[in-house]
Amino acid sequence: MDLRLLRYFVAVTEERHFGRAAARLHMTQPPLTRAIKRLEADLGVTLLHRSAAGVTLTAAGTALYDEARTLLAQADHARARVAAAAGVASITIGTLADSVERAGAGTSLAAAFRRRHPGVNVRVLEADLTDPTTGLRAGLVDVAVTRAPFDDTGISTRVIRSEPVGVVLRTDDPLAERDLLRLADLDDRTWFQFPDGTDPLWRAYWNGTKPGEPLREGPVVRTIHECIRAVLWNGTVGLAPLGHELAPLGQEPPDGLTVVPLADMPPSRLIVAWHTADANPLVHSFVELAAPGSRRHRAPR
Repeated sequence: MDLRLLRYFVAVTEERHFGRAAARLHMTQPPLTRAIKRLEADLGVTLLHRSAAGVTLTAAGTALYDEARTLLAQADHARARVAAAAGVASITIGTLADSVERAGAGTSLAAAFRRRHPGVNVRVLEADLTDPTTGLRAGLVDVAVTRAPFDDTGISTRVIRSEPVGVVLRTDDPLAERDLLRLADLDDRTWFQFPDGTDPLWRAYWNGTKPGEPLREGPVVRTIHECIRAVLWNGTVGLAPLGHELAPLGQEPPDGLTVVPLADMPPSRLIVAWHTADANPLVHSFVELAAPGSRRHRAPR
């Protein structure tokens, strides 16, 4: 299977729109459209439902999306290992949406790392919201800038900072004018949730529940874009760190959305995570740059 076609398919799936996916891939739309049609022809299935509003996944497309992300991540990891075997120093960093950019604490983490390690090949792997370890648990990345909580067995973490959490609402929602909300104010609402198989601590936190409690019902989402569309189109509510507001690279929230602080929601901890047994000096250098002087955390066993 052509990895290039899979990358195209993943981009279209996550953007839910051929035009936006083409811009993300730095190409024009017609060749992207032809590539997806070729992929569908190769597989003998329809992967996407097209409409004027964008695209949605078929059942076959949903199955391929999960497999494609895994295959692409493994290919990236293999490429990095080959480079390392050839004597080219490298590090693979896992990230959730804009978490690496937000980890800079006023400076550019990328620029700081380049200054310290100018000859190192750096790869950044962006995971979807179903894997809070961003590939660290699967061995696809060396270090992760992500958010807690999740099962951190065998993983060490440092807190970069803690951020208050708010509820994401449409601007025409009756609660959008409030200055502060509590979780109980949202008991009758539909919430987005992550799919079965997602880390239970992570899944419960972003659903406004506790591990072991029944989840609040609502649509299943995997990406930031799916979260945004669930709110805009269906009035679903969800959570986001204040200052992030479901906007990549810290931009303003999309038109039609607002975020109201939650008084009784534990803060979201932006963290850097790595395998406890990993002695790679590049990993530990990255950790020191991302969270200088922060206390090292490991969950009690």
